[in-house]
Amino acid sequence: MSIADFTADDDYGPEIEDDLPLPAARQALEREQPNDIQAEQAVLGAMMLSRPVIDDVIGILRGGADFYRPAHEMIYGAIRDLHDRSGGTVDVDPILVAGELAARGQLTQVGGASYLHTCVGAVPTAANAEHYAEKVRDLAAWRKLIETGTRLASQGYAALGQASDAVQAAMAQLQELVAGVGVAEQRQSVADRWEGFLDEQEAGLDPRALDTPWPDISEVVQLLPGNLILVGAATGGGKSLFGMNLAAHAALHRNRPVLVASMEMMGSELMARLTSAETGIFLDRLVRRQLKEEDWNRIAKVSDVMRNARNFILDDAPGQTLSKLRAKLRWMIAQGNPPGLLVADYLQLMTPEGGKSSDTRATEVGAISRGLKNIAVEFEIPVVALAQFNRGAVGRRPAVSDFKESSSIEQDANIVILLHRELAEDGTDTGPTAGTVEAIIAKSRNSANGRVIPLSFQGHLARLASMARDVT
Repeated sequence: MSIADFTADDDYGPEIEDDLPLPAARQALEREQPNDIQAEQAVLGAMMLSRPVIDDVIGILRGGADFYRPAHEMIYGAIRDLHDRSGGTVDVDPILVAGELAARGQLTQVGGASYLHTCVGAVPTAANAEHYAEKVRDLAAWRKLIETGTRLASQGYAALGQASDAVQAAMAQLQELVAGVGVAEQRQSVADRWEGFLDEQEAGLDPRALDTPWPDISEVVQLLPGNLILVGAATGGGKSLFGMNLAAHAALHRNRPVLVASMEMMGSELMARLTSAETGIFLDRLVRRQLKEEDWNRIAKVSDVMRNARNFILDDAPGQTLSKLRAKLRWMIAQGNPPGLLVADYLQLMTPEGGKSSDTRATEVGAISRGLKNIAVEFEIPVVALAQFNRGAVGRRPAVSDFKESSSIEQDANIVILLHRELAEDGTDTGPTAGTVEAIIAKSRNSANGRVIPLSFQGHLARLASMARDVT
């Protein structure tokens, strides 16, 4: 069915197909989409004129689909394949390309051998190939934008399914569009990287790194984009405090947009813990809503910061999945707050998706762990995943094999921190290490493996505090 087959009386009811164009978009679709046939001919002609140009063009275009005319995509594919098969040692001239297209049964479709010479004649010199290739790529991006926008609009008019699911799907398509149309400048040689590397050395730190609120941990651990940081503890071991303290430090004191996805606590509990840690008000009084006058004075001191903390997102929605996390991160990007950190509390409570009915829970948890690692790489942020230990870890120092339901999740992590808090059998904090949590660096890319860093467990203030002497 073509666009011309639709009339103003068409019924866009429940049986509408996903790709059905909405009425308001018909005129836009009937108009010729952005293209430049001469630029496309010039790109192909330059590739058949100069062998070195072929690699330059391949590095600029995203693929043959960047060409508006299907015949040009066929010609481009033939040139590229001939170039690859020869190892870049043979000039791919019109005669060779014609033979390749004939072998594929496509020579007639592209207009015959004479059209190849037309393309060669369209470019006076191969020196301008990169300019024309960039133009072809950019026009393809505009066409992709039109296609995506039209599809989203038609799906909106169809009004099928849950609106929230449709919005998440739309955000995924827009994120895919953003990732697809952006082509980073290729700066991969040592020469290209050298000056920036020296600047980082002079600065004394990695500008992408995120520190922690505990200087003694920051000395040996850096939270870098693309890293999965796994923090494990037994019940009551302090993992939620660790995650929330870290998130607050990044959002409130380092001005990094942060998403905390909590599957264990509601928003009111998270707010109480955050307020207690930032103000020094006893957590119990915040939970019971029994504040004293001095407490209100403390709240007044942080009120402006909290009112403006729009970059600090606390998501307590039930049934968190990897797809929902991605959707929320894309939403942050759309709001102008590209995320700087994700904290997931905690990993084993996440809902699996897309698995087989025969999958074990260990398989599901392992898939979630790998998914979080992929999110770290995809969004170029550190992801901190909190995880629960098995019951067998109680009463002794933990090991990386103690993670509940899947001991393989530590393999996906760049950094593994194990929290150990000695508790009596009745759960009380007693003994010579009372009030202390040991942060054990069990896995790290530097030499900190095995290092034990003591932290002060201040549960009444919802925080873990550094015990380093130089910390005020």
